[in-house]
Formats: sequence, structure tokens, C-alpha cells
Amino acid sequence: MDLLYHAIMFESVLTPRFCDTVIQYAHSQKDQLGLTGGYGEKKDKQKFLSNREIKDLKKTRNSNIVWMSDPWIYKEIHPYVHEANQRAGWNFEWEWSEACQFTKYNINQHYTWHMDMFQIGSAIKNPNPNLKDKHRKLSVTCSLSDPDEYVGGELEIDVNHPLKKKKDNIITFNKVKKGSIIVFPSFIWHRVKPVTSGTRYSLVVWNNGRSFK
Repeated sequence: MDLLYHAIMFESVLTPRFCDTVIQYAHSQKDQLGLTGGYGEKKDKQKFLSNREIKDLKKTRNSNIVWMSDPWIYKEIHPYVHEANQRAGWNFEWEWSEACQFTKYNINQHYTWHMDMFQIGSAIKNPNPNLKDKHRKLSVTCSLSDPDEYVGGELEIDVNHPLKKKKDNIITFNKVKKGSIIVFPSFIWHRVKPVTSGTRYSLVVWNNGRSFK
């Protein structure tokens, strides 16, 4: 699919109060190790992963997460999803947002190249009736931290595919201001580089709809 825009960013549109409230709310909950790929399908809970599996998982993804499904969070984010979808000319039909994923990246934590879209057939098998027969179409990353609070942790997206290893394909979001929102199609490859100092907080939301037309 040829895209004129691979991502749309809204700078500092979420208030510092909102960002701090989300962080405080997350800190009041018990976090868990972020899973990915077959780990999430094979094991429902982190405690059932062996030490070897956890070590292997962290080579791909190493972060701590808290799930949130509060209406007041979606209320702040959804308008920008709609605006980005229209402004970029994607015009994807979507109708449901998954639980928001609060993510904490401490020193050396990261997430290697991946895309958010479900594997073929997984949407059909999803037991959640709100997600049945639907696919992730629009991914959203909200920056909750002040860029001076951490070093590294850059969000990068690849307009083609990371295995092609062409540097001019990479778009890097560095020193993203607190309260900024980045929206991009869920089939785009992206990563979070390792944090080398401080802690990076973000909120991720996946917006789903039926098969592309």
C-alpha cells in the first residue's frame, strides 16, 4: 500500500496534568512484563514463563506494562486518531479500541522491530467479541514523559521494511515533547530503541476495524 504520510504527530496536545495523572494511575497498579508474539498466545500470565523464555523474550521486547480501559483516557485520544486518519488520507474504517497499554522503559529496556497488526487469521480466532473479525488498523503512541527525563528510547518507523537496511527509509522521533501523540498505520514496522538513562513513559492504543476494503 502506497502512503503519502507514514505517521502524523500532534505536538504537546495532551496536558501535563493528563500525562501525570496517567502515570500516577499506572503506578497504583501492578505492572507486568510486556509480552509479544507466541508468548502472549502460549502463556496467559508472566509467572508461567520459564527463566529461559523470559530471557529470550527480552531480546525482542523488554518493558513493563499496565493495562487501562478507562473512558476518560479514550476521550482525550480519540479525536486525534480521527483527525490523523483524515489528514493523512488513510481513511481507514475502524470502530473499536483495545485496552490502552501504559509502557515503562527503564535503562536498557527496548522493543525491536515489529508491527502491530494481527497475524493473518488471529482476528477471526480472537475470543473478545469486540475484536472478532477485526484487525488493528491505526496505532497510537502518546508520550507521557518530558524528553529531558530520559536518554535514548527513540521511536523509529520504517517506511518499507527493516530487513532492507536502508537508512533513508527510517523516520526517527527523538526528544518528543510531553503530551505529544503519534498516529501511524498498524502495518508499519517500528521499534523503540534502548533507553540509556532515566525512564520513558508512554501510552499505546490500537484501533481496530474489519478487513481493509
